Parts: sequence; structure tokens; C-alpha cells
Amino acid sequence: MWEKIAAHICETTGETFSIENRRSVSGGCINQGYYISSSSRTYFVKINQASQVAMFEAEALGLQQMGKTQTIRVPEPICWGTEGNWAYIVLEWLDLGGRGGDRAWEEMGRKLAEMHKYTPPNPPLLRGGEEPNSGLLRGCFGWDINNTIGSTIQINNWTANWAEFWAEHRIAYQLKLARRRGGHFPQGERLLKVIPELLAGYEPQPSLVHGDLWGGNAGVTSAGEPVIFDPAAYFGDREVDLAMTELFGGFPAEFYRGYNQVGPLDLGYEKRKTLYNLYHILNHFNLFGGTYASQANQMINRILG
Repeated sequence: MWEKIAAHICETTGETFSIENRRSVSGGCINQGYYISSSSRTYFVKINQASQVAMFEAEALGLQQMGKTQTIRVPEPICWGTEGNWAYIVLEWLDLGGRGGDRAWEEMGRKLAEMHKYTPPNPPLLRGGEEPNSGLLRGCFGWDINNTIGSTIQINNWTANWAEFWAEHRIAYQLKLARRRGGHFPQGERLLKVIPELLAGYEPQPSLVHGDLWGGNAGVTSAGEPVIFDPAAYFGDREVDLAMTELFGGFPAEFYRGYNQVGPLDLGYEKRKTLYNLYHILNHFNLFGGTYASQANQMINRILG
């Protein structure tokens, strides 16, 4: 497998590369991660079962799209594919040994806000092939392909209405998976019915979002440059990224100060963020089980008031 990966790197970059050093590094809870290097080049490789190659392809496409915005730094995807029973993706190696001082986190906030200004480059086709009426709609939400949130499929069907997209492709889908897993959500159907009311009058612009922006997917290089990685990208309300940064401990205050310097949040964010973070808590129940079901029910009850 490693010879195939080295050959694929050579083919993609046009430069000679042979693996002289290889060691296991953290690849998250889903993948195996490796550091590989020659005398002149270094890469990060993630490995999973061959059946998961679409996950790596979607990750690469997300990183490419984020990189094209020329805003916040993301690792460059080099190549991806399968060999035997394994799927792999090769990424630019970034030394994330930076301490992440106030200046770096403030810059991360500013640059993320700049990325969020990036909207779908062309009006996408909705289901059935009809084009959105640009005179009535501010845009569409979704992405060209489905991707994954953790190892869970993330549905990205293009949808003109944000409340419909969030209800159908985020909360309803996760609730369906959670019930199959044995979760009990007494107020789930009621929540789905009131999401249009909860988001009534709120018309966010579709923004390119990271989609899975918790502290484990953000860092600072040894040179002090902020980086985000492991995306579950799509075009959605920018607030979904900000909400998730608050979910598992929160980012430093400097991050939010920097973000608001460039893109101040709209009124009502404090109420919407619980609805947005419910998606991730339901997904954590689907991935890991445990107490996430009770946390999700608490959030549903809070949202419904």
C-alpha cells in the first residue's frame, strides 16, 4: 500500500518521492493517521477501509473549495484513492505545534468570517432540475455531493429554504438514525414541525461553512498561522460554525472578537445556536451512544421552551 501511495504522490506532484520515514500519529477517532517523509517532502496520510473512499474524496473537495477562497489556511489535499482493502488520502503536512496566542485566535476569527462570505459560485439546480428564482431567493443551501459528519452520512441536497434544509437534512435525518439506534425523543416530531416557526423571518445568505468546527479541528502552526481541517463542508448558515465552536468548551474569546470585527452576528443567534448544536449532539449519540440522548432531549426541551 505504501508503495502505491508514494507512486500516487509522485504522479500527482510531478516530483520524485519515496517514503524514508513513517510513523503513526493521531488521525482522529475515525481514521488512522500517519506522518510520512522523504529527505525533502513531508505529508500527512489518513487510512480507512476501502469502502470509505468517498469520505476522503468529499474531504478533499471540501478542502479544495475552502482553499480557493484564499482566506483561512487549510491543508492542501494531494491525492486520494484505494489500494487493496484500504482507502487513503494524502494531505499537506502542517506542523501544528503553535501555542495559539491571542493574536492567532483573533486572526482565525477574522479569516473564518472572510471565508463565510463565499457563496455558491453558480445557482445550483434544485431537486427535479428546476432553477431557483433569483428574484425571490437569496440562494440555495447544500452542496454538490453528500459527505460525512464523523462517519455519519451528511445529506446535502440543494434546498432553497434554510428552515426546510435544516429540518429535513439535518435534524430529521439524525432523529431517524437515532431512533434506529434505540434513542427515545418524545418531542422530536413537535420540534420538526416548529423549526419553520423558530427560523421565521430569518433569511441567512448561503455561506461556505466548515461544518464540523470544534476545537479538535482547529489549530495554529508553529509559525503562528491559524488552520482549520477535517471539514464536513457545505453551503449553510454561517452561524452553524460559530455555534459549534461553543459546543465542546468553546474557542478563546479572541476568536469571537476577531470574527465580529469582520462579520458581526445577527440578532437571535443565541436562540438559534442550540438548534444548530442539536445536530451534532444527535450525531454524537449515533456515533457513540451513551448520555448524548439525554443531552439531546434537554436541548429539544430548551428549544421548545
